[in-house]
Amino acid sequence: MISRKFLLVISLLFSFGFVASAQQDSIPLSTLIQKTAKFQSSFPIEKVYLHLDKPYYAVGDTIWFKAYVTVEKHQPSGLSGVVYVDVINSQDSVMENLRLPVKNGFANGNITLTGDTYKQGPYRIRAYTNWMRNFDPDYFYDHTINVGNAIDNQVNTFISYKSSAKKGTVKVDADILYKDPANTPYANRRVSWQLMRNGDAVTKGSGRTDDKGHLLVDIPENETATITSSSLVTAIDMGERKSVTNSFSLKAAVTAYDVQFFPESGQLTNGIRSKIAFKAINSKGLGTDVKGTITDDQGTVMASFTSAHLGMGVFAITPESGKVYTANVTFPNGSTGTYKLPRVQAMGINLSVFNADADNLTVKISANELFLQRKQNKSFYLVAQSGGVIYYAAQTVLQNAAYTANIPKNKFPTGIVQFTLFSSGGYALCERVAFVQHNDLLNLALKPDKPSYTTRQNVRIAVSAKNSTAPVEGSFSVAVLDDTSVPTNEDSESTILSTLLLTSDLKGYIEKPNYYFNKPDQEKQDNLDILMLTQGYRRFSYEDILADKNPPIFIAPEQGIEVSGILRTNTGLPVGKGSIRLLIPDRNFSAETITDLSGNFKFSNVVVMDTSKITLSARNNVNGKNMVITVNGELYQKLSKNPNQPDEIVNIDSAMRPYLDNSRRQYQNSRVLKEVVVKSTKFEKKPSHSDFGTFAGLPGQADHEISGDQLKDCPLLINCLSTMAFGLTYVDNNFYITRDYNAGKKVPVQIYIGSMPVDVNFLSTISGAEVASVEIFLKDGVSGINRMNQTNGVLIINKKVIKKEKITLAQLQALIPKQNVVTFAIQGYGKAKEFYMPKYDVTKQSSLGADLRNTIYWNPKVITDKNGVASFSFFNSDARGSYRVIIEGLDAEGDLGRQVMHIQVK
Repeated sequence: MISRKFLLVISLLFSFGFVASAQQDSIPLSTLIQKTAKFQSSFPIEKVYLHLDKPYYAVGDTIWFKAYVTVEKHQPSGLSGVVYVDVINSQDSVMENLRLPVKNGFANGNITLTGDTYKQGPYRIRAYTNWMRNFDPDYFYDHTINVGNAIDNQVNTFISYKSSAKKGTVKVDADILYKDPANTPYANRRVSWQLMRNGDAVTKGSGRTDDKGHLLVDIPENETATITSSSLVTAIDMGERKSVTNSFSLKAAVTAYDVQFFPESGQLTNGIRSKIAFKAINSKGLGTDVKGTITDDQGTVMASFTSAHLGMGVFAITPESGKVYTANVTFPNGSTGTYKLPRVQAMGINLSVFNADADNLTVKISANELFLQRKQNKSFYLVAQSGGVIYYAAQTVLQNAAYTANIPKNKFPTGIVQFTLFSSGGYALCERVAFVQHNDLLNLALKPDKPSYTTRQNVRIAVSAKNSTAPVEGSFSVAVLDDTSVPTNEDSESTILSTLLLTSDLKGYIEKPNYYFNKPDQEKQDNLDILMLTQGYRRFSYEDILADKNPPIFIAPEQGIEVSGILRTNTGLPVGKGSIRLLIPDRNFSAETITDLSGNFKFSNVVVMDTSKITLSARNNVNGKNMVITVNGELYQKLSKNPNQPDEIVNIDSAMRPYLDNSRRQYQNSRVLKEVVVKSTKFEKKPSHSDFGTFAGLPGQADHEISGDQLKDCPLLINCLSTMAFGLTYVDNNFYITRDYNAGKKVPVQIYIGSMPVDVNFLSTISGAEVASVEIFLKDGVSGINRMNQTNGVLIINKKVIKKEKITLAQLQALIPKQNVVTFAIQGYGKAKEFYMPKYDVTKQSSLGADLRNTIYWNPKVITDKNGVASFSFFNSDARGSYRVIIEGLDAEGDLGRQVMHIQVK
């Protein structure tokens, strides 16, 4: 168990002293503290942050990243030895899943965005450990990246919308601009379009672009939910019977606004002046500036308000019970809206926190007259925790209507602090979160060896890392980017500071999280406090802690890859003290273990790479030929909706133009024509469902088909089908028809290998190289398959036909599967590649082509020594201008650091 320190500061908040004896229905404050400490010790909070080399990418790029796995106060975690990284597309399907070994809290890896798998559009990168899967996935690392395509994209588009709403319906007009990569409009081109929802066409039409490349699409009036959950799919005629298809999400096509109001401490109470924060967003989910007034039910203006940052702001009123308060809001387009504020409570107590003082948090507790009359001389507790650890706890007796106290900020670490006011019975009355920012970040200094550089010149940069008092040993990652081809909005970035200190502790979308850490000033601190008022913090529930209700743990912390199962006789009885041998042919590795009395076996810390297979054998046992090995399957993380959808870019071609133009030049500079050999081939019948009488009632043509060539490099068929099975959704270890699943019909698809019905787990024993094709039928025709099996849809895997040859008896026996020997594929560790760094001799003429790198340098393993010193070097590309050098990381004590520097290349 990880050693833990709890800074439990129990002090008097007011000058009244502790209650000498508790009432019968109360719990002591010490009990609340002890139970919280026990909970945190048993269920430590682990976090993952990925430092990516760039904010966005193009098809053909490699994503380079370093994983930081932390626990407690951001110290490198010793709890988990494996981290998982998923790439998820906009349809919420896993495109790729990496399993990486974690050493001393760090791991590094890479993901290649191959053109066969990845298309232009938004993707999510999600990272977590097995231990984190026991808790709310909202706290996983989840980051949206946008991927363009500069290689195969012949058509660049830009879409804009106009909408007009009626009662229950909306009318949308779309304006699409078509241009070629040289920015020349596609004029007078025929375009057909469809409005697609859950794989079905809602409506369709066609038109022609004008002389400037614009196409106006008149989408018929429909329900708002139908429009916003659909995609506009267009096909532009390119001549010679060729067309290019584009798909546009309509999530943000409807002009709409929403405003939410958040009273401080959770409620409005009669007679207590209260701060009320608000957050206004548009249809994209992004903050929008608003202004307005608050009126009571007599029309009297009680307050005026204007948003301060990204649609967020704050105002104050003194509410009265029996009155109804309305917010009258004016939006950027001149439209208006009215919103009712929460109902005023006749009796209550409020908690306010003021964060303007550099050294203290000012806490005010206010009770209205009725509450004071009924609760006077009752005990109340104030508890403040950060990261699950209580740093402040105090008890008082309610004797006056208002109390104010200053709590030194040095009692708390940098980050989010949750204040909770409890009754003596342990009931949470109100809460408030605040952000404490100390000047305790690592001081990272980057010192280049020259004031400026030339193209292809060697650059050497010295690194110095210090905390407030001394040099530190730390682990850091460094990226160097060309500012011209990779322009960046630093406020929008996901950084080690914005992730570990802010977003990893809050639910919901946070716009431009690095704004609060990028050159912070008083205005940004004020806006951060408003963010605290509008964002929810629910890492754990005090109610559950006090009731000794612990979260269910279904997965233990993982130190390495584990292979486990059970050994039975062929009659089903478990075999105790049986011998199991594990072999990994690729590594020439073997190991042996003995089963327990229930027949269970386990191999821990198995080192196997992603494409390897494992063999388990029970042959060495007496009567081993009559034994059966069953392997425990692996659990896959459920998919959820993207919490950061507002970061998805619709008009990628224009938003990422500098980057994509550079990528296009890179491709053209390196392109080599491949040799084309034309051969005559004879027709060979491919395996299909028509080979089996079982499927006679199915339609002659499948709705969707995946060829064997698409699957040939797939180590585990289940992983690839979960992303490539068009029209199907893979959730909870089952495949479903997407349109039916989204409509609430959660009936799984029937799966066949040839004519044999199988369950989903069987697909984890097959590699893509064994498959000739996969056929997907969204309906079962007249076959009756779904009626007989209580399923919905049919998925058929056609395996490759083995060429018929005469074989010996020994070969035949080898083909018969032995239950006491099991060979299977397992998801092994992904192998991290080395970042390629060219080396130039500037004294010689180079015969190489143009160097157009946009990631100039990437190094995930910059380690400072005991003197806090390290260095790294790289060669510049042919790009002139500003290069951006980013270093991030932490030391063994959990002190975080980030620094950005620019160098000039002439």
